[in-house]
Amino acid sequence: MKHLVLPRPVPTAVVVCLTLIIWFAIPVPAGVAPNAWHLFALFVGTIVAIIGKAMPLGALSILAIALVAITGVTNPTKPAAALADALSGFANPLIWLIVSAVMVALAVTKTGLGRRIGFYFVKLFGKKTLGVAYGLVFSELVIAPVTPSNTARGGAIIHPIMRSIADSYGSSPELGTQNSIGRYLALVNYNTNPITSAMFITATAPNPLCVALIAAATAGAVSISWGQWALAALLPCLVMLLVMPLVLYLLYPPQITHTPGAKEMASAELAKLGPMRTPEAITLCVLIMMLAVWAGVPVWLFGPAFALDPTTTAFVGLALLLVTGVLEWDDILKAKSAWDTLIWFAALVMMATFLGNLGLTKWFSLTIQGGITHLGLDWKASAAILVVVYFYAHYFFASTTAHVTAMFAAFFAAGIALGTPPMLLGLLLAFSSSLNMSLTHYATGTAPIIFGSGYITLNEWWIAGLVMSVVNLLILVGVGGVWWSVLGYI
Repeated sequence: MKHLVLPRPVPTAVVVCLTLIIWFAIPVPAGVAPNAWHLFALFVGTIVAIIGKAMPLGALSILAIALVAITGVTNPTKPAAALADALSGFANPLIWLIVSAVMVALAVTKTGLGRRIGFYFVKLFGKKTLGVAYGLVFSELVIAPVTPSNTARGGAIIHPIMRSIADSYGSSPELGTQNSIGRYLALVNYNTNPITSAMFITATAPNPLCVALIAAATAGAVSISWGQWALAALLPCLVMLLVMPLVLYLLYPPQITHTPGAKEMASAELAKLGPMRTPEAITLCVLIMMLAVWAGVPVWLFGPAFALDPTTTAFVGLALLLVTGVLEWDDILKAKSAWDTLIWFAALVMMATFLGNLGLTKWFSLTIQGGITHLGLDWKASAAILVVVYFYAHYFFASTTAHVTAMFAAFFAAGIALGTPPMLLGLLLAFSSSLNMSLTHYATGTAPIIFGSGYITLNEWWIAGLVMSVVNLLILVGVGGVWWSVLGYI
């Protein structure tokens, strides 16, 4: 080790000052317990540190767990109980659902199954540029339910396929020919990511956090299952996936509109991959099994006795991949994103849970409720304000996790207090938590990968993001509202 890697000084100084000001200088509001306010100070400091990237997310989470334990803010008179509280997030099944699903997703990359699926759809749709775009869309859609890292899905699996297609047509930022086809395909590549992330609980890490916060705020009255989420997202998100390539085609039309060579290129890549090998076949069978159980097929066919918890299903799938040798234990040990997710997810869920248990979330939601109530609006208009503010607040976040942790619980509680049906508001905010990734080139981990490839200018990215945000919100409210009424969710 040649030098120490210390926290970034400026963000760290801001975080320390802000935390100390909230803890010591700002009076504890009426109706809020002092220890709840002190936990809030630690929580705000953690969120600001995440936004400012003072340290890696996992490292910040370890620090947050340590501070909660040592300060005893959750249980001031019982140090042992405070430590148990600080570690309680690790017992949350939703956290292990995501962690195990991330590990399962390793097999998709390791076996080459993800590339095979991608090139198959390009071959199927690739006669025209618009068809190639839909090939990329459906490729990501197929792997989304079992790829909790939207960054890995859009940036590490689909983006290299997209670049291969662009390169085959001589579309390159280095050559100044990115507008011929590369810009359009890169925009489709990225804007698919937020939509597929919204479609399944297991499609991006913050989704289970939304589910947990909804359940906590309603005392378990609204507990959204994997199947309920997927069914609720099905129609509105499919419409978004169909409309999005067309909107971007009109906004930034490619110069090359016919791509007969794309089919040949995809066929050549599939030929290189050869026939499906045993590890790919096993992975495919395991994924189909997991999706069937998550969707409730065994219950539908054989009755409630065959119900299996989603987290248990994920562990069974992971165990099968280990037993069959598709994955080795070294693969699991090297899955840094899974272990990183376990740490930060546990810390943030723990802090958010105790903010609710100690009454801070209720106080904050009442404050928001009071501000909106003075406007004299009904619950529909109030809910619209909450959703729009929540959605576009993502301009100020470089992490969907930070955004959900900082704002979701308070906005959800405020909306319920204003009379919004909990299921309706929960779905709107939960899906918005992914759809708002479209806005900026730093909105989520996928964004800097695709933006950094150079096909899209900053202005083009932000304009496309704003346009797609409006389109997606209109579809979410219009199509989603009707669909959820038909399903009996609202």
